[in-house]
Amino acid sequence: MANNLFSKKKMSVVNVGLSSFADDVKQQDAEAAQVAWKPPRDYAPEVIEALKKLQRPEVAEKIKKANEEVVQRIIDAHPVLVGFGKAIDVVPGMTRNTILHAGPPIEWKDMCGAMRGAVTGAIVFEGLAKDIAEAEEVAANGGVIFSPCHEHNCVGSMAGVTSASMYMHIVKNKVHGNVAYTNLSEQLAKILRMGANDQSVIDRLIWMRDVFGPMLAQAMEMAGEIDLRSMLAQALQMGDEDHNRNIAGTLLLFQALAPYMLQTDFTTEQKKEVFEFIQSSDYFSGPTWMAVSKCALDAGHGVPNSTIVTTMCRNGTEFGIRAAGFEGFRWFTGPAGIVKGPMMAGYKPEDSGRDIGDSAITETYGIGGFAMAAAPAIVPLVGGTVEEALNYSKDMLAITTTVNPNLTIPVLNFRGICTGIDIVKVIDTGMLPIINTAIAHKDAGIGMIGTGLVNPPFEVFEKAIVALAEEIVGE
Repeated sequence: MANNLFSKKKMSVVNVGLSSFADDVKQQDAEAAQVAWKPPRDYAPEVIEALKKLQRPEVAEKIKKANEEVVQRIIDAHPVLVGFGKAIDVVPGMTRNTILHAGPPIEWKDMCGAMRGAVTGAIVFEGLAKDIAEAEEVAANGGVIFSPCHEHNCVGSMAGVTSASMYMHIVKNKVHGNVAYTNLSEQLAKILRMGANDQSVIDRLIWMRDVFGPMLAQAMEMAGEIDLRSMLAQALQMGDEDHNRNIAGTLLLFQALAPYMLQTDFTTEQKKEVFEFIQSSDYFSGPTWMAVSKCALDAGHGVPNSTIVTTMCRNGTEFGIRAAGFEGFRWFTGPAGIVKGPMMAGYKPEDSGRDIGDSAITETYGIGGFAMAAAPAIVPLVGGTVEEALNYSKDMLAITTTVNPNLTIPVLNFRGICTGIDIVKVIDTGMLPIINTAIAHKDAGIGMIGTGLVNPPFEVFEKAIVALAEEIVGE
């Protein structure tokens, strides 16, 4: 019988090896599809055993019901903006000398350069030290109380440093009643949340405390409520992914606020300053979507037997996650990774600090890196290709529970965003969540130097699945 494999028919090849093999096939005028395949991860025996326990039919059914409840709570959540206020007045547990930070718990001695820069800048801003040198002494000698933003119903971008006098978004879940907070955007580059802390940074924070924040607070007193879930859905339709691309979201949020801001009792010059500040960067709404994500995910936390991730965050030293099946703040941590992507002029990859920020709450919710198919224009900012951006939004289905019909991606036939990262699926598939993010300099006082893509460490999911098996199966 004749072998027709090498006949004149045009060949279509699927390549699972080196991409150069696919290139060679294409040079021979044949079609070649490159598959990003990797050998299964070599897990420790206790991780393999935990996975087997959780995949037993009777256990898996119990987990399935719990996970369905969690994701339904997340999907049903309806976050709305109800106001702005000083952290000391609205954030649970805030005191005059409390400094909240991004990521899981960390002590001063373990903080990275960007986190230290932000902390010392906040200490000076609050009048707890006269300069950065004195602020370092205050931080090192117990003069301030450090605590994760997440443990106070907050989220904070990059270093996430939040102090008593900073103005916060107040976002309420109309369905479940819980509230989330996040501070205001300083916009981009040389800012506190990126670790910069010179006088220009302090002066901006003072202006935000005295003018920007109070104007927004007055405006919201008149507005009463702004539907953020609806606004987020519209922003996705308009080409945002709502972590690092926020052009549509910022336009929509400003459009909703501006009529009320004009009616506040601030001077025309002050209103002009605020409008120009918002105009200076599309990141004005970036923190808003973080609070929306936190508000929705917290509604699903604390459901026994669930293996859904309700928090991903990082402090520049460690990456931490929480699982819905554990009440409160049980953290599973591993080393924060290095973000890879385009660098600003004059900086090299070796200048980068490690992955940092609570903003991965957006990916935990299903936007950001999970929704890059909605925002192919983000590719030049974070690196990669449009095809990869589309594939990230498809691939994340393999590690999530369902899709959210309230938040859809047009190019994927209006399919909902991937919802409910499942720790069992992460371990079973060997696939990690994708996160797009900014890069802060490794040293204090410098600020943002790039953007890119990063994954959590496998270690956090390995630790979590072992603990979940013990909690759920009890053997």
